[in-house]
Amino acid sequence: MGRPDAAQDEAPPPSLRTGSTAPPASSRTLEQSLGITVRTLRKRADLKVSDLAAAADISVGMLSKIENGQISCSLSTLQALSTALNVPLTALFEAFEEKRDCSFVRAGQGVLIERRGTKAGHRYSLLGHALGGAVSVEPYLITLQEEAAPYVGFRHDGIEFIYMLTGEVIYRHADQSYRLTPGDAMLFDSAALHGPETLVSKPMTYLSVIIHGRRLD
Repeated sequence: MGRPDAAQDEAPPPSLRTGSTAPPASSRTLEQSLGITVRTLRKRADLKVSDLAAAADISVGMLSKIENGQISCSLSTLQALSTALNVPLTALFEAFEEKRDCSFVRAGQGVLIERRGTKAGHRYSLLGHALGGAVSVEPYLITLQEEAAPYVGFRHDGIEFIYMLTGEVIYRHADQSYRLTPGDAMLFDSAALHGPETLVSKPMTYLSVIIHGRRLD
């Protein structure tokens, strides 16, 4: 007879999956989350396993099992670890209690960014934001107004996805140029110089999603 919670570990049925190749969301136990947090905090403090074990007055073997999520430790042991790591006791549970973000923006209510200088007439509307995690996702609705001028000097970390909605533009990426009309899409390394090279039909709008690693230090 299987475990009562075995069904929770199973992959979703085919009818509930998308076409994405992303792996299913992990479901860690409290012990596993605690172990990952302790290991992360120990490395951040530049401590060896033996150093932290000595400071917390526990054996190296026990600390190794804690970091690998193999045992449940007592409250006194958790208190000793938090003291040795110089963090609040609650910090050890942050990974387990992590909330899943959701950002909702009503039509016309995105945060507006008006460009100046050489990028005047480039109107950005931020459509959402991620509150945490290792990856930052910035979705923008970009409008190039009548007074907008070409600008191919954008360059930043990460990758960018563009989906053309209205108008027509010749968009440059590195040494190649692409003519975009409604329904066309681009996905590119945004570390290369890029931007609208020729504004064929104004005003024009396109969706731009920038994805890059978040600085955690």
